[in-house]
Amino acid sequence: MRLLPLGPSLLLALLPAAAFAGFSFPSIDGGTIDLDDFRGRPVLVVNTASLCGFAPQFDDLQTLHEEYADRGLVVLAVPSDDFRQELASGEQVKEFCAVNFDLTIPMTDITRVMGDQAHPFYKWLLDTEGFAPGWNFNKVLLDGEGDVVATWGSVMRPTAQPITRKIEALLP
Repeated sequence: MRLLPLGPSLLLALLPAAAFAGFSFPSIDGGTIDLDDFRGRPVLVVNTASLCGFAPQFDDLQTLHEEYADRGLVVLAVPSDDFRQELASGEQVKEFCAVNFDLTIPMTDITRVMGDQAHPFYKWLLDTEGFAPGWNFNKVLLDGEGDVVATWGSVMRPTAQPITRKIEALLP
């Protein structure tokens, strides 16, 4: 029996239709963070880096969490060293964020977000939305079904009106 290679259209058909369809990340606290657990809630996914000039946005991410978590928003930080600005270990990232930003949002362990080694969520984002992080602190807003609502680059602060308006429209 000979297997034929998958063409791009067939490959896309095999990808999940929404982000909540089975994607999970290793948690910085151990265990896993399953996006399926957030079904019914909007999720703001942000690739982060502790040593990046945009790191003050951690304060904004925490602000969004404090302001909207009770209404259902999940803010998920995805530390990545793809741009060579992350600390050496998840343990160091967790301590840095706790000490410098009093961060209490869920965080993944250090995760690849670009290239052939990118996490499947980021491969899915590229394949379905044409979106890949161009730098640290790119933001992806998912609705309660895991569909992409909007994406923003690094310079858009998480608490900026274009983001908060989209978040508020998804909340009860």
